[in-house]
Amino acid sequence: MRLASLMLALGFVLAACAAPPEATTTPTTTTQGIYGARIDSGPNSEPIDIPAVRPAYLNEQNTRQRVAYNGPERPGTIVVDPYARFLYHVLENGEAMRFGVAVGQAGKNFAGSATIRRKQAWPSWTPTANMVRTQPELYGPLRGGLKGGVDNPLGSRALYLYKGSRDTMYRIHGTMDPSSIGKATSAGCIRLFNQDAMDLFEEIPLGTPVKVRTRAESIALEGPMIQQPNGYLVRERDLQTAAAVQPQ
Repeated sequence: MRLASLMLALGFVLAACAAPPEATTTPTTTTQGIYGARIDSGPNSEPIDIPAVRPAYLNEQNTRQRVAYNGPERPGTIVVDPYARFLYHVLENGEAMRFGVAVGQAGKNFAGSATIRRKQAWPSWTPTANMVRTQPELYGPLRGGLKGGVDNPLGSRALYLYKGSRDTMYRIHGTMDPSSIGKATSAGCIRLFNQDAMDLFEEIPLGTPVKVRTRAESIALEGPMIQQPNGYLVRERDLQTAAAVQPQ
């Protein structure tokens, strides 16, 4: 299997995000707005080109925007709602910066409170022994690890969530597959557009509290969500409002 095909398959089935070794990177220039192409400094200080996000992926649900926030969390908190597929950075004055995210089965296994204890630019990734054992055809060629870069499933940046001193194995990170944002794929942690992951990385200090909502909390605060044929979610109340204003 060619490496590019292997990486694409890996992006869809990544079931856990193992802690990679440390690397030192320095961000450089951004162009063409938030979701435009960027040039960043990679793990060995080599320049990495980050493609612009295609306009087709930048719908209202996925695009970063400042919104009213009615949750109980304090300013500075990161709130992840894997069921509504949103991540909020809570701000002052009842507002938050909202980001669209991609989720997977592993992204729904953790709920509750955690703390960001580690941040990594262009993280490397190594499959666990269990991954290699259960899916050797997919993970076997990568048993030695995959260095950070645009083909790495963790994307441009990663934030690592801990409960006390215990690594939850839950990550907030970039992605090699921007078409997945706003959707639920087969596996993975919480994924952002690489551009969003980079900017959030710069804004969030170590020690930042994180709240991951349960399904019940999501419904109470966001309302029921309905999945559309294209894989995106729509709030049930928005569909009802739209239907009410349709001409008869």
